[in-house]
Amino acid sequence: MPVNYNRVAWFYDTLSRVVFGGAIVRAQTLYLPLLEAGDSILIVGGGTGWILERIANMSPKGFRITYVEASEEMIKRAKKRTIAQNEVFFINCPIEEFNSKNSFDVVITPFLFDNFLTHQAEKIFNHINKHLKNSGLWLYSDFRQPEKIWQKGMLKIMLLFFKLLCKVEANKLPDIETQFRKNNYTLREQKNFYKGFITARAYTSTQQ
Repeated sequence: MPVNYNRVAWFYDTLSRVVFGGAIVRAQTLYLPLLEAGDSILIVGGGTGWILERIANMSPKGFRITYVEASEEMIKRAKKRTIAQNEVFFINCPIEEFNSKNSFDVVITPFLFDNFLTHQAEKIFNHINKHLKNSGLWLYSDFRQPEKIWQKGMLKIMLLFFKLLCKVEANKLPDIETQFRKNNYTLREQKNFYKGFITARAYTSTQQ
């Protein structure tokens, strides 16, 4: 059964804030100011859609956003968000099933890859990569490979929790940094949060 967050949609945001304070929000929004007027944006796994309101409050505006989310309950909540002058297309399907004839200026993947086994994450990365324009911007936020005992323990508990409720199969974090390197991305900016357990990164595609 595919990963699906329907069962936790109603309390997911509250849970993340209780456990991680504002770290997850800060990681997802830190590099939004890099967006440029009129950008076409692909958001993958945006959850309840609160990030749409953060983007709506930005200047410039006029973004064209394609919002791909596997959970129908998350999509329902996202559709209620204020989007201001932006245009948002909601697509309820796993990212593996999404295809577009158009490529995007920006891809945003907020805490997406931690849901998947390594081979699945690699396939999903390559699938998303095909939809980003050359010199496009990829805003990536997720957990970092745990180095400290408390991080390893927290990660184990999180993955078990979401395995039981959301069918997450992962038992460790996939190595997404390697995927960015293999696909010729340039790391523009990076900042870590929550004592190094959470990262936000802005990459630029240099595909040939």
